[in-house]
Amino acid sequence: MIAEKQNLEIGKKIASMLLDIEAIKLNVDKPFVWSSGWNSPIYCDNRLSLSFPQVRDYIKEQLVNLVTQNYPGVEAIAGVATAGIPQGALIADNMSLPYLYVRSKPKGHGMENLIEGKVTKGQKVVVVEDLVSTGGSSLKAAEALQWAGFEVLGMVAIFTYGFDLAKINFEKANLPLSCLSNYTLLIEEAAQRQLVSEDQISLLESWRKTPDQWGK
Repeated sequence: MIAEKQNLEIGKKIASMLLDIEAIKLNVDKPFVWSSGWNSPIYCDNRLSLSFPQVRDYIKEQLVNLVTQNYPGVEAIAGVATAGIPQGALIADNMSLPYLYVRSKPKGHGMENLIEGKVTKGQKVVVVEDLVSTGGSSLKAAEALQWAGFEVLGMVAIFTYGFDLAKINFEKANLPLSCLSNYTLLIEEAAQRQLVSEDQISLLESWRKTPDQWGK
């Protein structure tokens, strides 16, 4: 119970920080459009946290705690390109662990690597993402590591939208996912700050349930 309360407080603080630095923006009236064609009332760019030392350090500290608490046998850290690369490097440096990262596609020249770093088969690795939406690209990176011979213990991320599809995808892949904060906590924080109206809160909540149909 104490651990759950602590995790809730951390999640709220992360959501608050991301709003403070405008890494997350909400706009119900003029939604953002994803590359998939989905309309979205939220824009999340956690890379901005890197420009704010206090926020960066807090996120690093809490990601390290997620890794140590949930994956005590970890032997290496792997970041997912591109936004997961710096977060993973910060974690690996803090924990004095080997580090590597996974490209979205193989490099088009040289060794044409998909994985950059020392590949040690059998090594227990934790994957690092900054943001999880449907989980598609994240799980492809985890699969690439498994094909290379790593034992993937699980994944950590700063933020998740909490889509049902992501939950299904991670369950199918049998891959544990641990996130610092989520969409529900973000909406609660935005409501407390009166950044959104009650009507807008309802619309924001409906987006999480059916993101592919929202706004159409």
